[in-house]
Amino acid sequence: MTSGYISYRVEIKIVKFVADDGRTCPRTAIITFFDILGKEINSELFGAVELNSVFDMIKEGKVINLDNYYVSEFSMATYRRHNNIEKKELVPIAGISAQNAFFEAKVCNDFSYISFADGDVNFDGSHFANGKVIFSGSVFGKGNVIFSNTFFRDGNLEFNGTSYGEGDFLFKNAVVKDGIKDFQDIQFGNGEVSFANTEFNHGELLFINTRFNSGKFNFKVTRILGGKVDFHYSVFGDCEIMFERTEFGDSRVDFRTVDFGSGRINFNRSVFGNGEVNFEGASSKAGKIQFKKSEMGYGPKNFNLMEMEDTEISFERTEFGNGDVTFYESKFNIITLKSCHLNHYFDLRLAKTELLDVTDTIVRDIIDLEPYDFPVDIKVIDMSGMRLIGKVYIDWTRNKCKDIIVNQQGTTLRQKAEQFRILKENFSSTGKYSDEDKAYVMFKRYEAKSWLTEQEEKGGFIKALSYIPHFFKWLVFDAMGSYATNPARVLISMLCGYVLFSLIYVLLIQFTDSDIISATADHLSVVSRSFYHSAVTFFTIGYGDHYPHKAIRFVSAAEGFMGMFLMSYFTVAFVRKVLR
Repeated sequence: MTSGYISYRVEIKIVKFVADDGRTCPRTAIITFFDILGKEINSELFGAVELNSVFDMIKEGKVINLDNYYVSEFSMATYRRHNNIEKKELVPIAGISAQNAFFEAKVCNDFSYISFADGDVNFDGSHFANGKVIFSGSVFGKGNVIFSNTFFRDGNLEFNGTSYGEGDFLFKNAVVKDGIKDFQDIQFGNGEVSFANTEFNHGELLFINTRFNSGKFNFKVTRILGGKVDFHYSVFGDCEIMFERTEFGDSRVDFRTVDFGSGRINFNRSVFGNGEVNFEGASSKAGKIQFKKSEMGYGPKNFNLMEMEDTEISFERTEFGNGDVTFYESKFNIITLKSCHLNHYFDLRLAKTELLDVTDTIVRDIIDLEPYDFPVDIKVIDMSGMRLIGKVYIDWTRNKCKDIIVNQQGTTLRQKAEQFRILKENFSSTGKYSDEDKAYVMFKRYEAKSWLTEQEEKGGFIKALSYIPHFFKWLVFDAMGSYATNPARVLISMLCGYVLFSLIYVLLIQFTDSDIISATADHLSVVSRSFYHSAVTFFTIGYGDHYPHKAIRFVSAAEGFMGMFLMSYFTVAFVRKVLR
């Protein structure tokens, strides 16, 4: 049938109409279609059926065939009034087919509170050219319900309160003009529910409190220009949910407290405009929910309090646009933000997740991970390849920063070291200097482990030789002073060094011909001489009243160097703490 028209004209002729299947009608409707300039586009012929004859078929329990017919002012309210039937009493219809039919009414095309018998209900390719379309409260039996390729020129639909048996509900390739599309409180069967490639234009699209059972829900490539898209309180069963490449326009998109069931949910490449995107309180029992390569606009994005402990949710390469993004107190099995540009505030204070993947992200604003009024339970955070231009608010202890990186399964030692470096620089910029020191120590340790692993992979002589510098670095930089982050440890190292050298002197004097000779009349014991000489040597005082003899000279030289080094080490560590 002709599409893309702005207006039309109907002429009824007392001329017999013969349909392709041989059905006849005593009158013919000539419908002429016009474009926006009033220019004629096309004209088509339909059988002009009498409304009373349709009502008679309903009353007689006959199957109604309106294929290629023109129907004016169809109204079940009128039928009930003529037959003394209560307003909301179900009227049985044996069956109906209205393919490529043309409906118009001054107010509404009323199909409300009908009980359809088993079998297909088919409006494929029909046009509802004028008036609201109402199916409220109707009950459909087993079979497919088809509104594919249908044109709703008025744009106002009421399917609220309908229920469907086993079979598909197909709304594919339909065009609905501006208006309110009400699909609230519907009970769908276990077949496919498809709005694929449908154009909803502007207005409200309401699926509040609707029940989708097992099967498939298909919203793929659907286009909405703006208004409101509301699935609030809807419940899905074990079905695949497809919103791939859906265009939501500048609509307010509301999936609050939706139960997505246990199926796979796909929002890949979907486009959200500048309205609010709200998934607060949504839940899922298992499976995956994907927003890969989706696009979002200027409005806020609310993913708070989501209950998806067994669900993997992926926003890989999603464009979040402007506006804050919040996942406050949500629960996921895995949440992926891989390769995203995080240009605005991200609240990632998750109540629970096994893995937060922020690999290859570019952070230009703030990521908030620091617990405030509830514990943030993130087992692992993967920050490999992150470009941190903004800041991450995170606490070393409460967020268990060491564990969330060390426990990563798929990252190398080098990648772990790089992540600790990112945390170190971040803590420095946020003024958490104590946490900065802890992150720096872990960075240096994993950097050293990574270097050793790389040398071991080369094998042979290089592998054997690499253990010497690795042990030296561990002993001097890590064990003695935690890479100049712990002055107290350096002091303990100094004390241990002093005592060690003192004991060496005692042993050398007792078991060799080496000695510490007094240049004065003092007569100190071996232990006293050893500890005294060790003190003036370690601290490079050098009074000269006692001097080493033979092998002790070489040990004294080593102690002097060690003392000078550790005192400098302590100075660096102490000043670093004080100046910050």
